[in-house]
Amino acid sequence: MKKKILLVDGYNMIAFWKETQHLFKTNRLDEAREILLRKLHNYANFENIHITCVFDAQYVPGLRQRYNQYKISVVFTEEDETADTYIERTAAELNTATNLVEVATSDLNEQWTIFAQGALRVSARELEQRVNTVKSDLDKMSSQIDLTKPKLRPWDDSQISKLKGLLDDL
Repeated sequence: MKKKILLVDGYNMIAFWKETQHLFKTNRLDEAREILLRKLHNYANFENIHITCVFDAQYVPGLRQRYNQYKISVVFTEEDETADTYIERTAAELNTATNLVEVATSDLNEQWTIFAQGALRVSARELEQRVNTVKSDLDKMSSQIDLTKPKLRPWDDSQISKLKGLLDDL
């Protein structure tokens, strides 16, 4: 089975997702990144997919930064390197017979480049919909878990009554 890899253009997602769009417009990027990474973390764990989220740092002097947060690889590109360039290069490197590479972006030029390299693309809206569907499924599953009182025995009261009846018959 192929390893699923998703490369995400971070600021592209933040600019298009409904929950983070207003933060992007008001330049509250730290908050928006935090929301994006938290949501991608849940999605990655539920779908068993490796995610690398790439953010532009092309106008920030210094070396590329890479760290793991919420079990997601987070990359801030090097000075003079765009997220698009990093994603296109990484997608070409990772697109092998053992990997299924998808790139999440709504940048049309990047989508065409990704297609040419044989990787799949996911639009920002589509990824947002996938992530929200997973969250909805997780919420449904967690609502069905009864955490109020733990079971102290393997049988419920009706089963105990039946067992007592069988014992009395003996």
